[in-house]
Amino acid sequence: MNALPTTTDPSLIAHLKADLPERVRQNVQTAVDHIVEAKQRGGQVVVVTGSGPNLHEGVTTLLAELIRVGVVDGVTTSSAVIAHEMAGTLDRVKRVDGLTLGLPAASLPHGGHFELTVMAAEALHAIGREYPLDDDLLQRLAAAPGDQIIKAAGNMAYPMGYRTEKLALEILAMARAENAPLEEIAGRGADPRTMLGAGQRRGVPVLVTIPQLVGGGGVGLAIGDSISISERSERVARLLDAADVIIESAVALTQEIHDGPFETYTGHGVWAGWDGHPTYSLREKSLIRLDLDPNLEKVCQMERSSASVQQAIDQGLPKTKLLEVPFRMEMSGFARLPGSIPLIGDIGQLWPILASEVAQRLNLELRFMSYPQQTEPGQVMREWIVDTVQPVVRDRVLPAG
Repeated sequence: MNALPTTTDPSLIAHLKADLPERVRQNVQTAVDHIVEAKQRGGQVVVVTGSGPNLHEGVTTLLAELIRVGVVDGVTTSSAVIAHEMAGTLDRVKRVDGLTLGLPAASLPHGGHFELTVMAAEALHAIGREYPLDDDLLQRLAAAPGDQIIKAAGNMAYPMGYRTEKLALEILAMARAENAPLEEIAGRGADPRTMLGAGQRRGVPVLVTIPQLVGGGGVGLAIGDSISISERSERVARLLDAADVIIESAVALTQEIHDGPFETYTGHGVWAGWDGHPTYSLREKSLIRLDLDPNLEKVCQMERSSASVQQAIDQGLPKTKLLEVPFRMEMSGFARLPGSIPLIGDIGQLWPILASEVAQRLNLELRFMSYPQQTEPGQVMREWIVDTVQPVVRDRVLPAG
């Protein structure tokens, strides 16, 4: 495995930590203590991650490393993240005015850009051997003026986005035949520096949740079609039930994830238990949330001091009006759990602090460390991901012939 030019830098980690407000530093230390204590007694840590900044800040790549060393025992994520990991996590793309290519305006996204995946000729030819490509379009894209940027891999860039969706449909057939989530099958050919690949190698579940199925384009549809909604919910419930610590990383609608149809403490699992379905409770779990919204901690403090959120629920009152703060769905269950720890800040800053301190306390060596993308080490990290983390290898997933 290639070494990252910027692995764990204690002085940079110390600087990132010193830059946090004192309250956040205290909460980070509490979160580290909970994670380390759980791992030392053989407990499990599950991460509930969103897409967007988790990819661009290198967090999903860091989570793959934390899976490799045994810190993270399960991941739930979005179909968008699966699609991007299938394409290699981050790509360098060239953005071209789609109208100058002769593409219809109605088929172009806002801004009118069409993207070309910038890749070596050998990699492009390999895709051409898998699926027929439009060579004329590729030549026009290469010749057209345009800016190059690094962004989440695949998605809207040709041919990697097209290849990922075609591959997802082929993997779907295998997933249905094996009654397995598409994520599990795709992991067989995924790069070990992705959550998909690391999870498959360690036997660690990497699952898309029901609220996060939408967003991965055709990949999301294929994931949703691979197993039933009920079975997916049960798999996520079993994963969260086994967790001692749940870490939420820049993800929305988490109350719909962790207190879904089988959770009994804050959720909707009461009737599932009556009908004999397996249920679980968040009551004794540590719930850590990395979030930019300071209202999350404000609501937590209000709940700890006066049980304001629970009172609103007990009285059937709108929480936003009673608490006089913009109230998001995920605040409700989070604030009412006694083991909740809000970490308010940039996940690009918080995750390297969490990961490095946990690794140090557990005497683990990390081969990869993420850094905020606006820093020089963060820019080097993003270039390394583009150059090193590879798309799913089709021949390792699909049967020969």
